[in-house]
Amino acid sequence: MPVANVLRKSALTLVMSIIAILLLFPIVITFTNSLTTAKEIEINYGPIGKIGEPSVSRTAPFANLKLLPDKVSLEQYGKVFVDNPKYLTMFWNSVLLVVPIIAGQTMVAALAAYAFAKLKFHGRDTLFLIYVLTMLMPFQVTLVPNYIMADKLGILNSSNAIILPGIFAAFGVFMLRQFMLDIPYTYIEAAKIDGAGHGRIFLKIILPMIKPGLAALIILLFVDYWNMVEQPLIFLDDPFKQPLSVYLSRINDEERGIAFAASMLYMTPMVLLFLYAESYFIEGIQLSGIKG
Repeated sequence: MPVANVLRKSALTLVMSIIAILLLFPIVITFTNSLTTAKEIEINYGPIGKIGEPSVSRTAPFANLKLLPDKVSLEQYGKVFVDNPKYLTMFWNSVLLVVPIIAGQTMVAALAAYAFAKLKFHGRDTLFLIYVLTMLMPFQVTLVPNYIMADKLGILNSSNAIILPGIFAAFGVFMLRQFMLDIPYTYIEAAKIDGAGHGRIFLKIILPMIKPGLAALIILLFVDYWNMVEQPLIFLDDPFKQPLSVYLSRINDEERGIAFAASMLYMTPMVLLFLYAESYFIEGIQLSGIKG
């Protein structure tokens, strides 16, 4: 192998390693600081001060960003999981909002995508274009209609005000339709000859062939709705019904000593889901890019 190629690969490996370290550093620093006592957290990060307030420390002009704590302690986790149950309540609020949205949108999107990709009916492409246009609208544009609709249905300040619009969002339909368009129609014709109806075709042929797309969709939806802030703030008046994503900022302001443990609690489901479905996710994104 020529020396130039070796040097090029070595340089590329070094650059990618540096990028990986930089990307992982926030997660590492969050984990290590979650094992720090509240007193040490206040000493290290007190100079930052609360949002909108001056520094709370006069002894140091800057925060002390430490990778390893002076003393390893589970104090933060004890406060989050045992001493104050409101943080676990917020965590389960997030779960009870996100899981129904993912399950509902995945099911609705798969059925609608099958109709738009494999069924022939008058005005199909025009209807799909109109449907996808809603995906291009920013959240602020659809906020007022959704709020008025939720008010008319009497579901304001309830999880349904967030779950129902999430289930019928257009992104999943658009993404899964791109996968289904690449499935040869001859498979469907052969199944019809064998006497299969659309229900059996959908369950036995279509769904197994779009597993990577379903996995990619689930991960993308989870990340999107797990991090949502605007919808809970607008549709949920009761703070104890809001998810942990909204409450994290208040934790950082009011109880800095447990901010890192609460952040670890918040990010753990996303990390575990990605690690579990990483291969499907990568395959799904690659296939989606090829078809797009």
